[in-house]
Amino acid sequence: MPTKEEIIKNLETVEVPAAKRSVVGLNLVREVTTSGGKVNVTLASTGLIPGAQNWIKDRAKEAIEKLPGIEEVTIEYIDAKAKDLNRIDHIIAVMSGKGGVGKSLVSALLAIALRRMGYQVGILDADITGPSIPKMFNIKVPPSGNEGGILPVLSKSGIEVMSINLLLPSEDEAVIWRGPLIGKVITQFGEEVLWGKLNYLIIDLPPGTADAPLTVMQNLPISGVIIVFTPQDLVEMIVKKAVNMVRQMDKPILGIVENMSYLYIPEMDKKIEIFGKSRAEEMSHVTNAPLLGQLPLDPDLAKLCDEGKIESYEGEIVTRFAEAIIQALPVKDKPLS
Repeated sequence: MPTKEEIIKNLETVEVPAAKRSVVGLNLVREVTTSGGKVNVTLASTGLIPGAQNWIKDRAKEAIEKLPGIEEVTIEYIDAKAKDLNRIDHIIAVMSGKGGVGKSLVSALLAIALRRMGYQVGILDADITGPSIPKMFNIKVPPSGNEGGILPVLSKSGIEVMSINLLLPSEDEAVIWRGPLIGKVITQFGEEVLWGKLNYLIIDLPPGTADAPLTVMQNLPISGVIIVFTPQDLVEMIVKKAVNMVRQMDKPILGIVENMSYLYIPEMDKKIEIFGKSRAEEMSHVTNAPLLGQLPLDPDLAKLCDEGKIESYEGEIVTRFAEAIIQALPVKDKPLS
């Protein structure tokens, strides 16, 4: 008779159609019991429409029946809340003191680099009034789900993505909401989205230190914060505001990232500081936080973002950035599909 572990391993081949992840990866397997040649599996129905439930039940039975010594397989469903199923090793918030500094870009590149290293990664686009993550990843399919939870949409490389833009009738529709409502939606995204088992969840915060970032800091178990800025005269004051907020909320600062740091001209083998002298080292000293990286102005990267092909970007600096995060926030278990 197969062991419980062997049965669960076979269930890893059963994919949830809308999420394109296995029932094990989404943590839908609630209980496995065996008696003689009989196996009973209890799955959570969270996020699954009726048609998907029937399909998964058939595939799960087929997967288990492949094991030797199996005489009878029973698959049952129970209700469960998404927040009770989510098992996320680390939640990383990416913030900035002002808009337009490339916070969403940093969030996306970090997620892509971590995914390439084999980790299971998700992005929560919490910039409710200015969501840009779906555009970068060319994601236009709305998420599916039921009363128990919402399933995030999977990108081409396997990154789970949730954004308010995926729930709107059209991507250019304005979200004209007051702060309390925005905060409520962000809280719902944290509690009602079925992320399943993730190594890293990256939260792309709105700029500033107002309601939305405050809601995230208060309501979600943030492992650490990354602060993004650009080289300009006001940078010290802006970065200090963000740093002070994070420290008042008693959250660790993983480091800082300077975006648009320079433009590299390969024909001249020269770096041009278009927005002024870099403040990266200075800001690292001022904030007492490690400098994770200096991202250049890259026309190729800008083009990929506009075309929704950011996952095609290759950059060694981004890989080093991700390695620093892994070292600061290691995970115990290897990722699941």
